[in-house]
Amino acid sequence: MLFELNKLIAKILYGWASTADLFNPYVSEHAAVDKPGASLIRRENLRRYLCERSVAPTIFLLAEAPGPWGCRFSGVPITSEQQLLDPNFPVNGEQSSVGRQPHKEYSASIYWKILEPYHQHLLTWNTVPFHPHYIDKPFSIRTPRVSEIKQFLPLLAEIHKILEPKTVIAVGRKAEKALTMLDIDCVYVRHPSQGGATEFAKGVHQELSKMGITA
Repeated sequence: MLFELNKLIAKILYGWASTADLFNPYVSEHAAVDKPGASLIRRENLRRYLCERSVAPTIFLLAEAPGPWGCRFSGVPITSEQQLLDPNFPVNGEQSSVGRQPHKEYSASIYWKILEPYHQHLLTWNTVPFHPHYIDKPFSIRTPRVSEIKQFLPLLAEIHKILEPKTVIAVGRKAEKALTMLDIDCVYVRHPSQGGATEFAKGVHQELSKMGITA
């Protein structure tokens, strides 16, 4: 199942060019900040995340889009390079950036602090899988447009079909909007950024409790 999911994502995303304000981290690189072959590193990091688990996930979490210091460099939704390089982290990966220190991201730290004990039961994806930024400001972050959300609805529908999760959690309103467009039942929880960590944790733990999933 997860191998099939990786093939689907690779087929669709790895042939999709970046635009002036939407960066595809799996095909594009900036020489000033990315290692040579950085896009391939990010592809491999994502493959490991999707495939290296012992059981199929029963909970599908949908977030918004990659941030400039998290998935943009790691290739893994709501995950930073710093986490992938930690030997105690459940997913192993490589650094794609050129800096001496791997990038870290606040939202990713909060997200995994709460969800790491349940890693085997979960899979996270982004509504828009590329990094939305402002023109000429590649490390800014902007809210995905409705048109961008609609572009990736077919992929989202296929991912949901392959996973057949028991529960779908929308992390933020953009994710909720996308799932609603597809008539996929979901539970909304607040995104952990911008002071939302407590509400995020509360919402996720409520769903885990309903399913009888414990750490």
